[in-house]
Amino acid sequence: MAESLDLETPPPPAGAQPYRVLARKYRPQSFKALIGQDAMVQTLANAIKRDRIAHAFLLTGVRGVGKTSTARLIAKALNCVGPDGQGGPTIDPCGVCEPCRAIAEGRHIDVIEMDAASHTGIDDVREIIEASRYAAVSARYKIYIVDEVHMLSKAAFNGLLKTLEEPPAHVKFLFATTEVNKVPVTVLSRCQRFDLRRIPATLLADHFARVVEAEGALAEPEALALIARAAEGSARDGLSILDQAIAHADLAGGGVSADAVREMLGLSDRSAVRDLLGLVLAGDAPGALAALRRQYDLGVDPLGVIRALLEAVHGVTQVKVGAPDDMAQPAEERAAYRDWADKLSFPLLHRLWQLFLKGHEEVQRAALPIETAEMALLRAIHASTLPDPGELARRLAGGAMPAPAAAPVAPPAPPSPADRVPSEFAGVLALLDDLNKLELLVRLKRGASLVRYAPPEIVLSGARPLSTDTLTELAAVLREATGMPWKIAVADAPGAPTMFEAEQDAVQARHDAARAHPIVAAAFEAFPEAELIDPKPAKRSIT
Repeated sequence: MAESLDLETPPPPAGAQPYRVLARKYRPQSFKALIGQDAMVQTLANAIKRDRIAHAFLLTGVRGVGKTSTARLIAKALNCVGPDGQGGPTIDPCGVCEPCRAIAEGRHIDVIEMDAASHTGIDDVREIIEASRYAAVSARYKIYIVDEVHMLSKAAFNGLLKTLEEPPAHVKFLFATTEVNKVPVTVLSRCQRFDLRRIPATLLADHFARVVEAEGALAEPEALALIARAAEGSARDGLSILDQAIAHADLAGGGVSADAVREMLGLSDRSAVRDLLGLVLAGDAPGALAALRRQYDLGVDPLGVIRALLEAVHGVTQVKVGAPDDMAQPAEERAAYRDWADKLSFPLLHRLWQLFLKGHEEVQRAALPIETAEMALLRAIHASTLPDPGELARRLAGGAMPAPAAAPVAPPAPPSPADRVPSEFAGVLALLDDLNKLELLVRLKRGASLVRYAPPEIVLSGARPLSTDTLTELAAVLREATGMPWKIAVADAPGAPTMFEAEQDAVQARHDAARAHPIVAAAFEAFPEAELIDPKPAKRSIT
């Protein structure tokens, strides 16, 4: 059932009708021609034999695995009457009776196909509900085939629920979708679900060989294997590629060659990808960047290069674990993979995979793809030259200790509070400035007349009385800053000028010295209203 190709409609003579692409021309016309879905076919065959046919089927799977074709085959199986017109439902529809031929040609009045992508609303579903009340015109069952059913709106799904749960006995629903996760659970629970699998590459290659033979063309087995691999489990995708390959083939009769397929699919640069991976593994950063730029200049997408590197690393890992050779790969590629598999460890291969996978994600969303790809290569080059943790452990166990690194220079220890004791009273004011105690600083600059400074004791003159709060606050700040108790006392004795007075005296002394200069004196004599400005830039002054 999965090995045969049912060519019930032979290719028409040249010029008889417009050309049909292979994906349409070789659509399966019976369950025997449906490749790769044996489990589903067996289930349907048993259900038909036991008369346990569900009222609704949901077919899901990736593109091109036969969802719509299977729905049409089910419609034929349920409505086939046999060559003599007396037959019943069968898993092997005859294909010659009027219902079979009408369904195959898409003209049967009781088999209604609807594309949910273009009929998404409740009005479209309401038409189905109204029409389902009436019996089939000429067939055994009235069948509704809804393609891409996940595109229906929420209201449309809700409107369909009651009819879907209890449809008339003469109605069957066949739903097809590629995104079953978007179908409401309430609909899924009312359907018999079939998950159509990706078709294995070996089955696809055999199927393509039979198609090529039916078309009267020639193709190398390696070329068909390449097409099957590129199809990624989709028969329709593979037939489309095969159609293009036959058109691409040499008209001289050489047929479809593997080299031509590689060139057509953009696989001719795989040798360049292998060279690039070799440069990465060798740690040759300039060479790897130059090789990447050459690919970029030839028009290769940086994302495609990173993807090809991922495929190469995966291929090497497959060889290392003992997987059979992929015959879709050229011989020189298989030889290179075997050589790398012998030299590279599993930890290094896993590390390269993770690095390239991260680079793929970055390049995919980067504003500068080629620059991002270069940075990803450099990161992989750096990591590939590092020994894996297991190797380091073996070296340590064997006594091969790495050379000790130079001891790091310890940062200087932060100063202790005792080191912050000012050596003079001016240092106390500076410390208050550093601690941002600006209000206290202003009071001391204008009112503190120093008698004696002997840390941790400060004696101020009572001739310039300061409030008790000021003295208490100063003692508390100094204690916190230096870590030692301070005694702030007031003595009935004359003290030194306050800091503000000292600054003013210094300014006045500079002005007097300046005025004594002959040139400045002459300037004031010529301009009596002139003003002398202190040119010396002052530090932050809080007065």
